[in-house]
Amino acid sequence: QVQLVESGGGSLQAGGSLRLSCVVSGYLFSSYCMGWFRQASGKEREGVAGIDSDGTKRYADSVKGRFTISMDIAKNTLYLQMDSLKPEDTAMYYCAAGRGRVDWVFPDPSNYGSWGQGTQVTVSS
Repeated sequence: QVQLVESGGGSLQAGGSLRLSCVVSGYLFSSYCMGWFRQASGKEREGVAGIDSDGTKRYADSVKGRFTISMDIAKNTLYLQMDSLKPEDTAMYYCAAGRGRVDWVFPDPSNYGSWGQGTQVTVSS
């Protein structure tokens, strides 16, 4: 059974940094395309960053230059380093796994079949 468990969320002031982690179990981590998504209150879920098993990365325009996605295959763990956080980054953040290449599936959430429970990030001004 596939499981994704996020951690690392929290509350902080604008300009700060957080690193989210997602531990994956139940399948061969390197065979999937992984992604981070977020959903703010009253808004649709949106893609933040995606990464292929070969390391190809894609980012939403709103986070380019501030967020970095990475993975440690040996630890079956996906990361999202978030720097220069803004109040508009406030949301529930989810990691997800999908089949295919990142350019095919990211940023559409419907292309990702397995999801974690989410971790809340709150940024105050």
